[in-house]
Amino acid sequence: MARPLRLDFAGALHHITARGNARAPIFLDENDRECFLRILARVVSRYEWICHAYCLMDNHHHLLIETPRPSLATGMRDLNGVYAQTFNAVHGRVGHVFGGRFKSLLVQREAHLLNVAAYIVLNPVRAGMCSSPGEWPYSSYRATAGLDPVPPFLAIDWLLSQFGDDLHGAQLGYRRYAIQAASWTSVAVRGEIYVGTEAFIARHAPNRRLREIPRPQWQPLPPPLPELFEELGARAIEVAHRRYGYALREIADYLGVHYSTVGRWLAAREPADVAMQDLTP
Repeated sequence: MARPLRLDFAGALHHITARGNARAPIFLDENDRECFLRILARVVSRYEWICHAYCLMDNHHHLLIETPRPSLATGMRDLNGVYAQTFNAVHGRVGHVFGGRFKSLLVQREAHLLNVAAYIVLNPVRAGMCSSPGEWPYSSYRATAGLDPVPPFLAIDWLLSQFGDDLHGAQLGYRRYAIQAASWTSVAVRGEIYVGTEAFIARHAPNRRLREIPRPQWQPLPPPLPELFEELGARAIEVAHRRYGYALREIADYLGVHYSTVGRWLAAREPADVAMQDLTP
């Protein structure tokens, strides 16, 4: 059976889920969840994602991610891959942590972003793990509702703007909306990969995007490396790799150095609180 397509383009909005191998837990304790959120913060910053919502369950996670540039696959490989390595190292395990590929649904912002965000943070309530979303500390609900500080990687402006311009009033409106949404059991998925109207699906169907529209119009080519280095100097290394997807070897060949040198340069510039050596809880 063919796998469902993953659509990614500038400005795409994704509801992402990833489950443990054989539905085994991917979080064994509070430290695991805090570790995952630190890695998520780094990935959001690195790939310039917009994270509208998240929820960490026991054997899976939910994310609502907007990709200003097409970077879903590489970003998720970074997120789940680094977390899996760290999880195995901490718990003395080997083998797969996640079961197969992550699942991604393309979400229509205007009609469904708010619905999907509410659905995500209500997962623990539907699972009987708590009686209200505010009781679950490992989702974006408390920060969006004004009950906890907002982590730097979480974007709450769009969600709260749906409930007015006054911050306190918007947070109260968000809480009331979540209570009303608690009776939902699912979101309406069409064609295995869409959450949106028929018109939305027609605009983003693969045959239209890939065949009718020339590729450079929906996935522009990255700037040439000489142009990047002339404009940015040494910082072009990070921008070329993380924003435009240039391989380390491509950058190294342009600079006339070994690709491991480029890798070390990038690693040395990771934020101290999320560098690989600091990810162990």
